[in-house]
Amino acid sequence: MTPDVRPLVAGNWKMNGTRQSLGEIKAMADGVHGMLSERVDALICPPSTLLYVATALCTDSPLMVGAQDCHQASHGAHTGDISAEMIADCFGTHVILGHSERRTDHGETDQLVKAKAQAAHEAGLTAIICIGETSDERDAYQTLDVLMRQMIGSIPLDATADNTVIAYEPLWAIGSGLTPTPTDVGVAHAFMRAELGQRFGEEGRHMRLLYGGSVKPTNARDLMSVENVDGALIGGASLKAADFLAIYSVYDGLTV
Repeated sequence: MTPDVRPLVAGNWKMNGTRQSLGEIKAMADGVHGMLSERVDALICPPSTLLYVATALCTDSPLMVGAQDCHQASHGAHTGDISAEMIADCFGTHVILGHSERRTDHGETDQLVKAKAQAAHEAGLTAIICIGETSDERDAYQTLDVLMRQMIGSIPLDATADNTVIAYEPLWAIGSGLTPTPTDVGVAHAFMRAELGQRFGEEGRHMRLLYGGSVKPTNARDLMSVENVDGALIGGASLKAADFLAIYSVYDGLTV
């Protein structure tokens, strides 16, 4: 954890969830009430088809709702896309950008991710910018080089601690059941913190750094206890309220 930085536990539902899943979101919204919500933020990012209904379910809850991607343009002939303004119009507060599945499946570049983040900022959204190395890059000891390149290329110059969150998601860990050791995570997050501080000064020293990649209730405490880890971006374990809340509740036993 980072002193004076409020943790964030965020769930990414990816291409999962229908109206039948809304009960899970309602259970999450109910579960984040209480004293812990005064110290730790919680966010769920369902598919865009559920975005507006999900925000309505969370009206009286500290649980925030965000989206999983946005277009870099505010409007126009972009069939199938969703703009940052549309997310804000549905009362969304955050948007995940540059996830490895977007970079891999859709060929998204650092330059495009930066443009999307700028669009998110202009719409008043917080951008959660994902970065991380492949297994080949890890085996070649290029992890820190990749993180530096993606941070320089993906984070806009107007980034602040309020409008930008960075999520370290090693590609080889996402959905694989494999997880870096707390030591490995600590090295990556310490490097990111130093680079952000050098680039953005005090803002960079207070930007939230999330860890993502096979986070589950059984390993969340070890991961979120690591210095400079300010929460988690959760994939599969966020589909069920019980698992999401179990990870969120880890902070009950941690000093934040």
